[in-house]
Amino acid sequence: MKTFTVSALLGAVAFGALRRVSNDQACRVRNPNRAEPLIKAPLLHLQDLPEQVLWNNFNGTNFLTNIRNQHIPQYCGSCWAHAATSALSDRIKIARNAAWPDVNIAPQVLISCEMKDDGCHGGEAYNAFEWMAKNEVTDETCSIYRARGHDNGQVCSAMNICRNCSPGEACVVPDKYLVYGVEEFGTVSGETNMMQEIAQRGPIACGIAVPQTLEDYTGGIYCDDTGDMEIVHDISVVGYGVENGQKYWLVRNSWGTHWGEDGFFRVCRGTNNINIESDCAWATPKDTSEKVWHITTDAEKNDPKND
Repeated sequence: MKTFTVSALLGAVAFGALRRVSNDQACRVRNPNRAEPLIKAPLLHLQDLPEQVLWNNFNGTNFLTNIRNQHIPQYCGSCWAHAATSALSDRIKIARNAAWPDVNIAPQVLISCEMKDDGCHGGEAYNAFEWMAKNEVTDETCSIYRARGHDNGQVCSAMNICRNCSPGEACVVPDKYLVYGVEEFGTVSGETNMMQEIAQRGPIACGIAVPQTLEDYTGGIYCDDTGDMEIVHDISVVGYGVENGQKYWLVRNSWGTHWGEDGFFRVCRGTNNINIESDCAWATPKDTSEKVWHITTDAEKNDPKND
């Protein structure tokens, strides 16, 4: 196996540590008050799954959306919102057969408006899917990521859901804007169940442990040998495959493209390495074949929390 020796370059400076995430400052925090799953039709298992499904190259097409960095422009423990919105954005792209332009669901809306979790101080993707099943969410052309949430200065407002700005004038809430949502959501665990979900419907969000060697990862198939199983981080699992006899999950992180394999990493599959196969969530997007517009009200335009 490859030896990982490169030290982490970006750290949680605000918390006095040179780590992106740690057991003391987890960005994935399990909420004891999870809602019941919303499942209208259970997924039927295929008898013969493909040996490999990689959504960044599915029959020659890349169905994945953006790589992000949750810690730009400042440190923010919002991995849960990034994992959820990235997986949902991918599934929207799959449903649209990779039609241009991509829809990148805005994690900023979640860290400002989803109150079951704690914005930049942690949460979980499952709750994000629940919130998007009950509320409209916008894309990043409406709500750019600011790395601040309701917990540290960027509270929920009509303008934080969608804004537009003109030269020399105050920003405003547009008269109308496109919105998206979740149709169904639930949990999934175990290698076979995760493969079924990924192969049939697309990427999922999972909680993982983060040993120091994963922070230092630069490439290859990562197999932790420390036994760390404490879930502190949410990521999106975007495929699975086999290389030289070693099974792996393909994972998109939210630490920027300078980390890992252009923002991705591969991790051993089938052994619950870093607890990746124990606590995952999935969601299906609402139908996007017809555009859905939110019509802004006067009350939203005059929201006193607008900045």
